[in-house]
Amino acid sequence: MEAARPPPTAGKFVVVGGGIAGVTCAEQLATHFPSEDILLVTASPVIKAVTNFKQISKILEEFDVEEQSSTMLGKRFPNIKVIESGVKQLKSEEHCIVTEDGNQHVYKKLCLCAGAKPKLICEGNPYVLGIRDTDSAQEFQKQLTKAKRIMIIGNGGIALELVYEIEGCEVIWAIKDKAIGNTFFDAGAAEFLTSKLIAEKSEAKIAHKRTRYTTEGRKKEARSKSKADNVGSALGPDWHEGLNLKGTKEFSHKIHLETMCEVKKIYLQDEFRILKKKSFTFPGDHKSVTADTEMWPVYVELTNEKIYGCDFIVSATGVTPNVEPFLHGNSFDLGEDGGLKVDDHMHTSLPDIYAAGDICTTSWQLSPVWQQMRLWTQARQMGWYAAKCMAAASSGDYIDMDFSFELFAHVTKFFNYKVVLLGKYNAQGLGSDHELMLRCTKGQEYIKVVMQNGRMMGAVLIGETDLEETFENLILNQMNLSSYGEDLLDPNIDIEDYFD
Repeated sequence: MEAARPPPTAGKFVVVGGGIAGVTCAEQLATHFPSEDILLVTASPVIKAVTNFKQISKILEEFDVEEQSSTMLGKRFPNIKVIESGVKQLKSEEHCIVTEDGNQHVYKKLCLCAGAKPKLICEGNPYVLGIRDTDSAQEFQKQLTKAKRIMIIGNGGIALELVYEIEGCEVIWAIKDKAIGNTFFDAGAAEFLTSKLIAEKSEAKIAHKRTRYTTEGRKKEARSKSKADNVGSALGPDWHEGLNLKGTKEFSHKIHLETMCEVKKIYLQDEFRILKKKSFTFPGDHKSVTADTEMWPVYVELTNEKIYGCDFIVSATGVTPNVEPFLHGNSFDLGEDGGLKVDDHMHTSLPDIYAAGDICTTSWQLSPVWQQMRLWTQARQMGWYAAKCMAAASSGDYIDMDFSFELFAHVTKFFNYKVVLLGKYNAQGLGSDHELMLRCTKGQEYIKVVMQNGRMMGAVLIGETDLEETFENLILNQMNLSSYGEDLLDPNIDIEDYFD
């Protein structure tokens, strides 16, 4: 016989996950219900907190992310009770979760914010590192100090940053697209930024203010390695600050790009020797590619038939939603990317269960200029909005969709340039029915606008352009700009004067 379902009032608000989405959600609930205990269940002893939050414009926001011990959260919000444990099982029928430590927690409303795991090109190979959190970034730094050549696979933000920051080590960078930074840029913006890769970096590093990583002061330094794998929260833009990314060689930049290819096979040294395969040397200026006589710990064969040896491989090929612990015995609707489908109130397909951040897949009728990307800004917005929705539902109120989902807006830094992405900045989903307008000043700024039927649908702004607010408004109000033509980007016309 089925256990009687406990009355919902018996349970608490429970949030799973100590990343940006989970912590923001818990903080918001704690503020809303100061006399109730909010449970935050997290597998890691450190949580990610948003600090120095700045609203730059109506939708654009900037903030730093700080790793803090979970006790600091309790100091700020005495009614948040942190349970440092992973989730073993979710019993949605009985409205309770079972944690790894064997305890059961009954919830009235639950928000799952367990993030995502790096997709590794190869599981269990000691020479393949996935970079997603502080632990893996530090492990990477340790490996790099001994490395003469590494291979980076992937074309997202972390791969871009890595390639720029690594010094004194040959880098072979394999991407499956035609140009770098495909998730963020088109070929033009990539070209603008790549010139920066080839140029020597100036020593005057601009001080970054975004992240302070600390893993010190962990009570649990001795967490077993298998536990430590893949549970950390995501890194964000300035994750390499404070890590000294230098290899063994004495030069600044040596990068070779292999485009439109993926990893076909990975060989360890012995295997490679037995198979008598040939690998290439690092492609230099002397165009002929010669066979490599040096022996490497690991070899990568690419789908374009080239084989390179290296000290280790960095797998930076994106993430998969971390849904595994919650699926057993529960019939969640999942998105194509494997995330938990949520509606426009962040509610999953199961009663009283919400999801936010990297773990979820947005499946409402999206605004024509918004798309989901697994980024910190969206994790914060979703966590905040999910808490609002949970609060409203528990008191029987209805709330409108949050404004931040009207327009995709993200600000970050690549190669020390400020980068603002707005709307369908890569003409995502617009088909061939759109046009681009560009303005580029080498080494200074790159501006691209995506237009459709005379209306602005998206923009990429690299450098200090000061156009983000104007463009945000033009995309939001969908004004017909046909009459301005190319003047829209004329540097001698102060476009802000037109549209204030």
